[in-house]
Amino acid sequence: MRPLRYARAQDVPQAVRMLGAAPYGAYLAGGTNLVDLLKLGVATPELLVDVRRLTSERIEDLPDGGILVGAAVRNSELAADPTIRTRYPVLSQALLAGASGQLRNLATTGGNLLQRTRCPYFQNITTPCNKRVPGTGCSAREGYQRDMAILGASPECVATHPSDMAVALTALDAVVHTRGPDGDRRIPLTELHRLPGEEPGRDTVLRHGELIMNVELPPLGFAANSRYRKVRDRASYAFALVSVAAAVDLVDGVVRDVRLALGGVAHRPWRATVAERLLRGAPATERSFADAADAELARARPLPGNAFKVPLARAVIIRSLLDLSVDLAEDGR
Repeated sequence: MRPLRYARAQDVPQAVRMLGAAPYGAYLAGGTNLVDLLKLGVATPELLVDVRRLTSERIEDLPDGGILVGAAVRNSELAADPTIRTRYPVLSQALLAGASGQLRNLATTGGNLLQRTRCPYFQNITTPCNKRVPGTGCSAREGYQRDMAILGASPECVATHPSDMAVALTALDAVVHTRGPDGDRRIPLTELHRLPGEEPGRDTVLRHGELIMNVELPPLGFAANSRYRKVRDRASYAFALVSVAAAVDLVDGVVRDVRLALGGVAHRPWRATVAERLLRGAPATERSFADAADAELARARPLPGNAFKVPLARAVIIRSLLDLSVDLAEDGR
């Protein structure tokens, strides 16, 4: 048994102060990931500060046409929201592709972004893992590699980020609003999560005690033509081998603008900026989509056990973009 203190803060400033005074403390919201890590002995906080009733549970329209999603909004509520389904379908689809209905009813927006890798070596305290215990080694480099990263990995860690929702938000240029000991911050989703480098234990750029308050979705008209495609080992309750969040804007058969992000391939949701640059101004053809996918994946460094992810990611990118182009053509846009 490990001693563990529980506290329910009365407001956000108190919660920030409580956690700031506990170097090994953690925030508790839905608890769908944290409780699992507690049971496994992976997470060993000295204090849990309950913030479930402190952040917003609302989905609000912003004056500029964007959407503000409270950190306490449940995944199921966000996925079912009519505005999200109409204007940002990629986000609704990503949420519905993750976990189970029961977990979506409990998991929160803020907690989803902060869930930790499902690498089996990270979750097994009997095996070396640099993310769990720095300096012990990365068991996956010589072990089970099927689910591991092909982009942005380091000798220290080859784990992947598990969130589907975060991939969609990365493609949508979402911005995270936080509050911490040093005040408020706005962090682009593309900058929230870290690549492992020499510090694989740090998943995000958040400072200790910093709390996610809201997620802002910018006004992005062509996000209505977006899609999330997830390839996994079974039809439900499985994490992505490869996933793609895509949105496309076409004019006369030419790509005017595009958003593209990949999941299941890196330590963070992977924004495919190289592919996006090549696609803007290119014809909406299978050849163009293939060239863009090849350019993005040229940086891939697969392990022997997950080399299949490179052609798989290529195929999913091409198929997603083709399907979106067909949808636009059929709608007469």
